[in-house]
Amino acid sequence: MTPENKLHSERIRAQFAEAVSAPDESLDLARAALLISAEENPRLSVTQYLERLDALGDEASTQLKNANGNAVEILNRFLFDEHCFTGNRRDYYDPRNSYLNEVIDRRKGIPITLSLIYMEVAKRVGLKAEGIGFPGHFIVRAFSHDGAPNLIDTFNCCRLDRDGCQGLLDNLYGGSVSLCEEHLRASSKREIIIRMLTNLKAVYTRNNFHRQALSAVDRIMLIKPYDPSEHRDRGALLTHLSRYTEAIEETETYLRLVPNAPDAEQVREYLHLIQKEQAMKN
Repeated sequence: MTPENKLHSERIRAQFAEAVSAPDESLDLARAALLISAEENPRLSVTQYLERLDALGDEASTQLKNANGNAVEILNRFLFDEHCFTGNRRDYYDPRNSYLNEVIDRRKGIPITLSLIYMEVAKRVGLKAEGIGFPGHFIVRAFSHDGAPNLIDTFNCCRLDRDGCQGLLDNLYGGSVSLCEEHLRASSKREIIIRMLTNLKAVYTRNNFHRQALSAVDRIMLIKPYDPSEHRDRGALLTHLSRYTEAIEETETYLRLVPNAPDAEQVREYLHLIQKEQAMKN
């Protein structure tokens, strides 16, 4: 990383830390998500993409004023049919699907980024919409002007009823999980950001991009610094980057926080391997 890029990354990371430290009700979700993108892309203008969302909101507002009918249905047609936002089924694990600016540009993404765009446009037209961290998926609950809730699957561009939600669970768990109210609980803004970063961590780890995965973990830990699993994962990623002293510290922290974790014995064995590797390098 060049000194210029390092300075840029540090500046954006500081802005992200400040953004996610705000009270949840006042946290600017779109800006925080775009700061995730900006850390990896020095040329990205957060302001420009917020203006793109504003423009979508203005266009949708005009349609709502000039059309009769259910506001949620009008918004669905606007985003899914006219602007063609949809799920990227061909390449679900492309990291671009987790970057909000890329999804705005390409009109393709994964459930959580598509849902975030839906929520942001809904907010701009005066509709309440909240994200739902459904198991293995992410959906939106949008409220009509009369207060009626509508469940929206932004990846598949459709409305959902309870049978549809159960169908999603059946596809994931083979019929072994029954829908319950907890599955439909609204996510906080911090939970949404954490889930976005967790997706990025998984995609980058899957492809052995350890520096990028570590960056995702570090930002998760700005929001929940005491999560044991993030210390464990950070230790593993630091090992791949040959930063053994830090890796040992993080792994020991995990074992100190959850000494009786189900994987504790496996992690202790891994710790011994890191320590041996460090000794060989000295």
